[in-house]
Amino acid sequence: MSQTARDLLICRLRETLVALSQDGVDYLPRATAPRPADAPVAAAAQPPSPSGVKATPSGVKATPSGAKAAALAAVRTELGDCQRCGLCKQRKNIVFGEGSPEARVVFVGEGPGADEDRSGRPFVGRAGELLTRMIEGLEWRREDVYICNIVKCRPPGNRDPRLDEVATCRPFLEQQLSVIQPKVIVTLGKPATSTLLGRNVAITKLRGIWQEWNGVPLMPTLHPAYVLRQYTRETRQAVWDDLRAVRERVGQD
Repeated sequence: MSQTARDLLICRLRETLVALSQDGVDYLPRATAPRPADAPVAAAAQPPSPSGVKATPSGVKATPSGAKAAALAAVRTELGDCQRCGLCKQRKNIVFGEGSPEARVVFVGEGPGADEDRSGRPFVGRAGELLTRMIEGLEWRREDVYICNIVKCRPPGNRDPRLDEVATCRPFLEQQLSVIQPKVIVTLGKPATSTLLGRNVAITKLRGIWQEWNGVPLMPTLHPAYVLRQYTRETRQAVWDDLRAVRERVGQD
C-alpha cells in the first residue's frame, strides 16, 4: 500500500471513529482473523430460476457456489416492474436490495423512504448513514453485507406497510434470504421482525434476544430511524450491543 493510500485509509478510519463516538459508541470489538476474500461470482447469460434452488434440511435453499449473484438477478427479473399491489402507484423506483451475494449478515428493514425511492438503493438517507457507521464500527464494509426491506416500494408518507403489501412482497424477500444463505439475519424494527417471525412482536422487548428464521439465527434490533427519533445514549447503546452480539456470533464461524 502506498503512503497516500495509507494516509487516506487512516483519515477514513479517524472520521468513522469520531462519528461512532458522537453516536454514543464507546467500545469496538477486538479484530478477528480476516476471512479469505470472497471469490468472484461468475456471470451467467441465463440466470437459473430461483424455483430450481435446492432446499436444505434447515429450510434454507442451497445455491451452488458462484451462482448466487445470478440467482439474485433471477429474483429481480421475476419481480420485474412490479404492479402486484397499490404501492406501485406512487413509487419512483423499486428498491430491491444491495450488497454482497456472499454476505454472512443480511440487514432487513421495513421499506424504502423518500431518499431510497429516488435513488433505488436501500438505506441511503439519515437512517442509512447511521446504519453504515455502525456496520463500519463492526470492522465491516457496507459492501460486505446485504441490505434490503420487507417491501420493495415506498409506502406513502413513510407509513408502515400494510399486511397485504407485506404478503405480496414477502416471497421475494424470502427468495433473497434463501439465495444468500447468511449466517445471521438482523431485523431492523418491528415490521421486519414481525414479518420474518410470523407474529406480532414488541420490538423494544424482543430486541437483543436471539430468534430464528428457517434455521438461521435472527437478531431483532431497533430501526435506525427510531434511534434518530429517540436519540439517547441508552437507545444507541442498545443497538450497538445487539450488533456487537451479531459480530461475535459471525466471528465464531
